[in-house]
Amino acid sequence: MKIGIPVWEDKVSPVLDTASKLLIVQVENQKEASRFETYLNAHDLSLRSSGIKDLGIDILICGAISRQFSNMLTASGMEIIPWISGHPEDVLKAYLQGTLFHPTFFMPGCRRKRFGQRMRYQKGRKIGKGYERGKKI
Repeated sequence: MKIGIPVWEDKVSPVLDTASKLLIVQVENQKEASRFETYLNAHDLSLRSSGIKDLGIDILICGAISRQFSNMLTASGMEIIPWISGHPEDVLKAYLQGTLFHPTFFMPGCRRKRFGQRMRYQKGRKIGKGYERGKKI
């Protein structure tokens, strides 16, 4: 499995759409087998998406990401774990240990009580487990 983490100044890049460097880690049996860094030079999101897809990444752990870019990447079969911050080494270690969804790694201001739960949007309102037409039930 290949894990990608966008990096900016020794931390997870706050916005994937504009990140310039990507750490790629090959994981086998829950341990790091190899790693390398690559630069993301394309500014166009479709070219950027194609470039990331060509790297063979299975899981992308990132900070903020636009819905358009997220849709492009997930359409290629990539799993995206957004709204994560911290030092890339700590984030990788937490992911491998199954503790990434601890509030320590949430981006500032991100209240992800239902972090593992996917939310869907309908006419700009959040609809999901525990929600009906934007109102908590």
